[in-house]
Amino acid sequence: MGDTVGREHGIVTRSAEYIGSFPVDDSCLDDQIQQLHTQLKSLKNCKSRRQVSLRFSVKGVKVYDEDEKTLLMAHAMCRVSLSTARPSDAQFAFVSHNPGNSDPQLYCHLFRARHARAAQFLNMLLCRCFQLYFLEKHPEEAQDECSEKKPTRTPSLLNQGFPLSVSALVSFRRAPTQGLLPGAKVFSEPSTEQVSSPEEGPTSSPTIVRKMAIRTKELRSGAYRSFTCTPLKQRHLQDKLSAPQEKDQASANACKSRAPTLAETEEALAHAVWCWAGVSSDCSSSLLADDVLGSFLLCPHPKKPNRGSLIVRFPSGLVTHSIKNSKGKFHLEKCHIDFESLAALIEHYTEFSEELECSLSCARVNHSYDWEEIVNKSSRSLQDKKGTFKNPSWV
Repeated sequence: MGDTVGREHGIVTRSAEYIGSFPVDDSCLDDQIQQLHTQLKSLKNCKSRRQVSLRFSVKGVKVYDEDEKTLLMAHAMCRVSLSTARPSDAQFAFVSHNPGNSDPQLYCHLFRARHARAAQFLNMLLCRCFQLYFLEKHPEEAQDECSEKKPTRTPSLLNQGFPLSVSALVSFRRAPTQGLLPGAKVFSEPSTEQVSSPEEGPTSSPTIVRKMAIRTKELRSGAYRSFTCTPLKQRHLQDKLSAPQEKDQASANACKSRAPTLAETEEALAHAVWCWAGVSSDCSSSLLADDVLGSFLLCPHPKKPNRGSLIVRFPSGLVTHSIKNSKGKFHLEKCHIDFESLAALIEHYTEFSEELECSLSCARVNHSYDWEEIVNKSSRSLQDKKGTFKNPSWV
């Protein structure tokens, strides 16, 4: 079985074998994970398999036939509750509930990859989709990568897209007091009784001024030009007003180009999942407290900037372990095993707990899972639908 990879508009496609689906008890998270892994272990030698293609995106997971044309299953991301894997048996699975009916039952959909690393990759793909979907639903929790404050300007007709001549027509006497540019000197508003030179007469009315200008042939067109701006000054002002807008657009494009996406390589994908890339550190720690037992977060050490840290959700709560790097070797503080890389460290403590309270877990919860929908379904359906393992029913 060969893996096929396709990336189009944020979609990653991988091939696998569909084993089947089975119901999952609506219990607490830790008990649910234990039940899942017990059931997965019992199905590792299942002979019923079907070649399929899995398509991952922030919108959800779709399962196609081997030809990648016939849709077999489609699960919106809001209906997928968690993702897990058992690399030792090359198994990958996710839990979801079915849309469009009153059945509140959760089902685990089990797949077998070609090898252990392929199963890990499928799991990390879905875990990363969880994180990106969370950022899409909660943009305020995104890591602030564009912290520069955007320049602000006092709103006026001059920077609202109106020609300067129209601005002068609308408010002749207030034009000098608007502040054409930030930092411009502001003059006090002249009194309504103030008059100009004896030759011009009173200027309290723009209509009178315009008629006087026409009579003296100073105005040859129908538009009234602002007395504050010559054509050269007008172009200069327009250039200065448009420059900050261009910088704002460039900054927005730069931020957009750095928006989190599905990683291109297995190494980059693992790093993004482990570090919760794109999510603020405070939010990541808060979400970790509600994740599965053994879930973890790689991040800079809060008190030692030159070190990294591994925050793990243990039965006792969140515990931070400092990661030391000595001569290219990585090890956890108060632990005595050195590793060539962080990936090797994570892999080891996923299999063995050693000095830790429990081993690390590759499973992850979808923190944007639509619990309200399944609760509403449960209130409408009181039937107990405990079933058995389901082999693929499609032909």
